[in-house]
Amino acid sequence: MGSEDAQLKIRSWLDQERLVAKEQKDPRAELHLLIRYPQGPQGHMFAVVIPKGRDLVAVSSMTRVDEGQQAEMASHMGDDKGAWLEWIHDVRLQLIRTGVDWGIHMGHVGDQKTGPLQAFNVSLPVWFDGLTKNEFMHTLRRLWLAKLGVIHEIKFSHGPGTGKPGPVDDWAKAKQEGKSPLGTSNEGSEQSTHHEIEFDEKMSFGSGFDPSEWA
Repeated sequence: MGSEDAQLKIRSWLDQERLVAKEQKDPRAELHLLIRYPQGPQGHMFAVVIPKGRDLVAVSSMTRVDEGQQAEMASHMGDDKGAWLEWIHDVRLQLIRTGVDWGIHMGHVGDQKTGPLQAFNVSLPVWFDGLTKNEFMHTLRRLWLAKLGVIHEIKFSHGPGTGKPGPVDDWAKAKQEGKSPLGTSNEGSEQSTHHEIEFDEKMSFGSGFDPSEWA
């Protein structure tokens, strides 16, 4: 299967599943779509990318942690540093166990990234020789469930938040350097009845996500 065939198949599968896709201009990609999965207000935003010169589809998503939840984390860090370190360690292990690629963004204190947890991303590649509708849709579902696990852990440990997205120090630094983060969402801060998805239509692959790193 070549890139053109993969693009046609992906667009066809999205139509069949009634998933709306927004085309993105990206000079590094032969295809760059933003889609909401699953359908409806509970969906999360995912980037679906075929990088130039690669024989794979990269699927990824980013979640931004609520401002109130970040404040609770900062308070917990001050009250019991050991418990905080154990909690963030458990979050890392939880992401590892999902079997997806992931990255986390911690708050900066000087040159140290000690917390709170400000954002996290998940991603998976699907190579063309294994690209089927079943594999593509299960990749979306697997990433979505990996996100939900961390989102529910954040809410359980640090409360529902205030509904306002918190700062992400890595993104502020990236903007200063002329970069922009991958499809961001504030699902971690949402109430159970609504998920407002935020995204930048001009974004590229984003912080912590580079398909060229996959061998």
